[in-house]
Amino acid sequence: MKIICSYFLFGLVFLFTSCKKDKPNNFENVDYKTWNDYLGDSERSHYSKLTQIDTVNVQQLELAWSYKSGGLEEGRTTQIQTNPLILDDKLFGVNAAIELFAIHAKTGTEVWKFEPKIKDNSGLGLNRGLSFWKSDSNEPSRLFFSSGSKLYAVNIKNGKAISSFGHNGSIDLRDGLGRNPEKLSVVANTPGAIYQNTLVMGTRVGEGPGSSPGHIRAYNVLTGEIEWTFHTIPQPGELGYNTWPKEAYKTVGGANSWAGIAMDQTQGIAYIPTGSAAFDWYGGDRHGENLFANSLLALDVKTGERIWHFQLVHHDMWDRDLPAPPNLFEMSRDGEKIPAVAQVTKSGHVFIFNRLTGEPLFPIEEKSYPNSILQGEQAHPTQPLPTKPEPFAKQLLTEADLYAPNQPAFVDDFVDKDQNINPPTVLDKFRQITSKGQFIPIDTTGVLLYPGADGGAEWGGAALDPTKGIMYVNSNEMAWIVRMKKIGGETDKKLDFGSSLTQVHCARCHGGELQGLGAIPELQNVKTRFSVDSIQSIIKKGKGAMPGMPNLSDNEIEGIANYISGITSVTDHRVEESSIKVPYAVAGFGRFKDDRGFSVMNPPWGTLNAIDLNTGEYLWKIPFGHEEELKDVNHPISGVENYGGPVITASGVLFIAATKDEKFRAYSMKSGNLLWETKLPTGGYATPATYQIGEKQYVVIACGGGKMGTKSGDEYRAYALPD
Repeated sequence: MKIICSYFLFGLVFLFTSCKKDKPNNFENVDYKTWNDYLGDSERSHYSKLTQIDTVNVQQLELAWSYKSGGLEEGRTTQIQTNPLILDDKLFGVNAAIELFAIHAKTGTEVWKFEPKIKDNSGLGLNRGLSFWKSDSNEPSRLFFSSGSKLYAVNIKNGKAISSFGHNGSIDLRDGLGRNPEKLSVVANTPGAIYQNTLVMGTRVGEGPGSSPGHIRAYNVLTGEIEWTFHTIPQPGELGYNTWPKEAYKTVGGANSWAGIAMDQTQGIAYIPTGSAAFDWYGGDRHGENLFANSLLALDVKTGERIWHFQLVHHDMWDRDLPAPPNLFEMSRDGEKIPAVAQVTKSGHVFIFNRLTGEPLFPIEEKSYPNSILQGEQAHPTQPLPTKPEPFAKQLLTEADLYAPNQPAFVDDFVDKDQNINPPTVLDKFRQITSKGQFIPIDTTGVLLYPGADGGAEWGGAALDPTKGIMYVNSNEMAWIVRMKKIGGETDKKLDFGSSLTQVHCARCHGGELQGLGAIPELQNVKTRFSVDSIQSIIKKGKGAMPGMPNLSDNEIEGIANYISGITSVTDHRVEESSIKVPYAVAGFGRFKDDRGFSVMNPPWGTLNAIDLNTGEYLWKIPFGHEEELKDVNHPISGVENYGGPVITASGVLFIAATKDEKFRAYSMKSGNLLWETKLPTGGYATPATYQIGEKQYVVIACGGGKMGTKSGDEYRAYALPD
């Protein structure tokens, strides 16, 4: 076991220049009466200096206004995950149809709405927030707003696209990636970060074979021109090129930053978390560490040059994307202030670095793990784990941890449907799979991913009090079962190749038996909802939150559409004629639950945590949310799955919605005690915002619903103290 003392590279000239500058962050310069950046500020602190709502009067909060933003569609699950911006007296948000709007932040009255010209709602994805650039010239101040593959510059005053930006007000995020744009699927769920006149953008791309590359690009905020590109899949002559096969940069996708970017405005450094390379469950065609996938990058915004990096997962085979923007803060140590950056992970860890040098501020161990048994796969022999803080999510599920071992297991793709008459128990099912903790390679019999594919930490991220260095992070405590299936070869040659294509490109989202996962619909009965032609169009162009797959050939799209429609004799194509270059696909993929829908592990099933990052010690940990159908006196607060992050204030109040029970809550930052809660019309699976107009402080949450089987909504709600 090796202790990493210095897993970083950086330019000494840049470092010496940077260290001469004044304070390493700019919290004192932010106008906290507004909420003028994604998650509150460019440091992504989720923090407000407002104090009117405090730990005593918060219980008096009442509904101040509500706004029905629109965009709901009959028969379609929609979501709103937007953390809105509040600038002066206007609130800017996004509705369920990915349309931008402005309303009066005091009354909720609509001012204007911007509707992108995208037909058929194809491949819009989600929108979690906006970027704002304030002009100090004759140029109009603008919002940067993404919908589908387009990034728009919108005049903040009138809601009109600014024609001088890009092509009549927008740019296409598929351009400039070094591959045919018509064959790429690229959207941006999370806003970029702005430094001076430069907008740094990450993107969401596909996660299967043939996906788009996730290179980081910087755009001029006035013209939309690309100023620089950082290749997250390095090209010949670039650092990290030797951590991939020689031709990987031409074909491999992923290694993208979908989770958001933090910006040090004083230093001009962008801190960028990246995700796994594609295919994210099998890497036999991408041997090596795969830099800069699963890495925290520190880039000079003026040039795009790498200052330092740290790879948190080597050769990812578990879809362990870095799920949220990092937090910038100042660590207190031995009477000194150290400029720091903290990154939360799906596995429930917090990695903390000196943000100027990349030096770990707590030791990081490279631990040994077994190799994969899958044909062609080569797991990396070690993985890095921080020694402090302790993980905020459980790391290992044993038989002793099962909540109701004798309860029948949920019958899903992992359990043979013929066992419905006498279904296996949770314990039976547990004993069929491998549960040995982190970084156990996925196999064809089933491996427990714990925490699951949605964390641990998720895209809502952590709040970090910049005055104290205390992190507040919510966590999921859900186990997932993942199982691979061999495709191609002699046994599959006589099968319609749509079966294998569907397993590779569809099962990882829709489930191994296409049974649906949460808000993702089932495909077993899709032929009752769509014609074959419509299915082909959706596969190619996308629909709603589903991105398109234009990289597939017409024959491949036809094969998938025919297969999920129950048509097996239309085509004479075979598996070997497809573009699939991997021998495995996901056969089982989903949450491990009992037949009541409850998580199989002992509660809590969701937690809220306060961690002092100066010491690496926990201040408190509480169950977060409640499974209201659970009637167990031993678990009066069960905790539940949760999506969306917290907001913290100088008055010591933490606001968070996020939970499956569709409530909005306020907690004491000091103790974790619940101070206030209210039921929302639909789930608030977004990060809230707080702001002040005149003498009144408001806290607002988007109630979009649509996750974990809950109904969709379109309402924004603001709460305030009574007059």
